[in-house]
Amino acid sequence: MSKCRICDNTFDPFISFGKMPIANGFLTSEEFEKEYFYELKVGFCTKCTMVQLVEQPDRDMMFHDNYAYFSSISSMMAAHFRDFAKLVMDNYIPDKNPFVVEIGSNDGIMLRHFADRGIRHLGIEPSGNVAQVAREKGIETLCEFFEESVADHIKAEHGQADVVVAANVMCHIPYLDSIVRGVLRLLKPEGMFIFEDPYLGDIIEITSYDQIYDEHVFYFSVTSVQYLFNMHGMQVIDIMPQNVHGGSMRYLIAHKGVFPVSAKVKSQIQKEEKLGLHKKEIFNKFRLNVERSRDGLVQTLTNLKNQGKRVIGYGATSKSTTVINYCGITPDLIAFISDTTPTKQGKYSPGTHIPIKPYDEFCSKYPDVALLFAWNHGEEIMSKETKFTDAGGNWLVYVPEVRIFH
Repeated sequence: MSKCRICDNTFDPFISFGKMPIANGFLTSEEFEKEYFYELKVGFCTKCTMVQLVEQPDRDMMFHDNYAYFSSISSMMAAHFRDFAKLVMDNYIPDKNPFVVEIGSNDGIMLRHFADRGIRHLGIEPSGNVAQVAREKGIETLCEFFEESVADHIKAEHGQADVVVAANVMCHIPYLDSIVRGVLRLLKPEGMFIFEDPYLGDIIEITSYDQIYDEHVFYFSVTSVQYLFNMHGMQVIDIMPQNVHGGSMRYLIAHKGVFPVSAKVKSQIQKEEKLGLHKKEIFNKFRLNVERSRDGLVQTLTNLKNQGKRVIGYGATSKSTTVINYCGITPDLIAFISDTTPTKQGKYSPGTHIPIKPYDEFCSKYPDVALLFAWNHGEEIMSKETKFTDAGGNWLVYVPEVRIFH
């Protein structure tokens, strides 16, 4: 039995993906022997309804000076964060001397819009290499893990914040009690905390099990988020579904009783009850769907190999680590993975050690089939890869189902 990180209730895991390496731990051949592995298991708490990892590697193993993810590489995400910043500036900051804090600000992709407007801001980013990129863009950035003590430091030095934002960050942090207490103290009485993360309902509905990896310790529903913040005198006052990362939810959180609660919150909680996100049965069904997806992908790749087809992976994503290792995908099934991130090129995928090669190698000799690991950016990718499809190339995806298409 494991203990829930939110309410201390005991719970059992409903799925194990087996031995798993660090998702963003792209490595050189010299590092193979010392590679770290842990068991990737997920459980559901019947008391607070939070879905969470049973075990998470130490945070310094995941977020460090060689962190391999930079938000600005995607034009789609750049547009998304521009719109996120505009929402905040148009609706939630005062005219006089506003102050905005972002938890997990990465390379400053969102905060640069506040900086461009001369708005006081501060990014909190634990990965040194990524924080330095933000600073070079003129974005005020503190290289720390956000927690209660850091919030006190910011409050003492800068004063309270009108808005605290976080995008694809809250689900990464196991010590959420400290985070929420920090946000509670850092926010002004009329302040707003706005965060978004992959949405559990979408993960269940489309079987996007590759959202499950070491960095994502929590998988949020509106019900579980409401429970968490109610424990600390805060409440969800509104929600905004987002189509990024395969389906996300944006939560607007405020001190209790300060703002009216949107009818959308109650409606979404009712939808979650109807879907069964408060019952173990839905997660047992999810496990069966995951196993079916795994078997279908392995069979498809094996068939392509037997047909003499050349398959290349597209996008060395964190999510791909779960798929590759859970499915046992090795270099005999996909020759290499193409990626545009310089820090990943010339290295190998975590666990099964598939070579990561520059995008130019994808273009120089198109494969018969491209396995799209970056499926959540599919629309953006396919719009720029018309030469590949015009040359007869096919795409292979596994969300929401395994299929090959032209």
